[in-house]
Amino acid sequence: MSRLNLGTGDALTTMVASAAANQAGAALGARAFPAIGPAGVVAVRQFVAAAVLLPIARPDLRRMTWAQWWPALLLGVVFATMNISLYTAVDRIGLGLAVTLEFLGPLAVALCGSRTPIDLVCAAVAGIGVYVLVLPGSSTDLVGLGLGLLAAACWASYILLNRLVGARLPGLQGPAVGTSVAAVLYLPVAIVLLAQGRFTWVGLAYALGAGVLCSVVPYAADVVALRRVPPRFFGLLQSVHPVWAALAGAVILGQIPAAHVWAGMAVVVGTNAAAVAVAGKRAVLAARNPRPVPAT
Repeated sequence: MSRLNLGTGDALTTMVASAAANQAGAALGARAFPAIGPAGVVAVRQFVAAAVLLPIARPDLRRMTWAQWWPALLLGVVFATMNISLYTAVDRIGLGLAVTLEFLGPLAVALCGSRTPIDLVCAAVAGIGVYVLVLPGSSTDLVGLGLGLLAAACWASYILLNRLVGARLPGLQGPAVGTSVAAVLYLPVAIVLLAQGRFTWVGLAYALGAGVLCSVVPYAADVVALRRVPPRFFGLLQSVHPVWAALAGAVILGQIPAAHVWAGMAVVVGTNAAAVAVAGKRAVLAARNPRPVPAT
């Protein structure tokens, strides 16, 4: 096996393990909701991530150019928005459903810019899957669903920004700067919770666990993996997130998804896998049969 294939295999293994850690951490974070709420968990997550990544990456902030600063700053805003929208959605509609809706972000990346009928079919099937997943009715939590979709938009932005940051900043400097920006944004939340005396030892322990498993591990793993695989294939491996989320929700939180949730989840995950597989085959064919360059 070639060195390239070995590197890609390592990246795929890293991403699957990262997804498992992420969803286990999300379930632990949900345990802290009664004490400090979703915003408190997100704040602790960002503090933990910044405290771990900054000493490791040691970004030289004074020498960073604007071309390096702006995607890192935007990544921090995406971190902050993605986490609070997802955690609030988890609090309202459960971990499995919230993460599956968030998963539409990588699916959008996989289908972005498509101009072929098969991609349009995949998009339509994904829409059907989402309907089955949600089964909207009079008791549907529309706010929770909307927050899950906001998290999806943020995840799509995260994939593209993280790849750009990884290309412009060495090592883990990009995620370190991004998490530090998000930590600053959540500092007022932590101050208010501290003043209210809501940081109990149990709640803080759950939130710290979420910080390590949901922030430090995935951010570090993703920036490394995205240097070896394109965004479309990164989106394919994100298919495991809804599955891990449903399992973590069942084991850690006792949230057993209904049959229609499992069915909708399977359709969305399968659609993403099909879309990325087709895109990959198309890319291989294009590489083998490049279009001739017109003579000038």
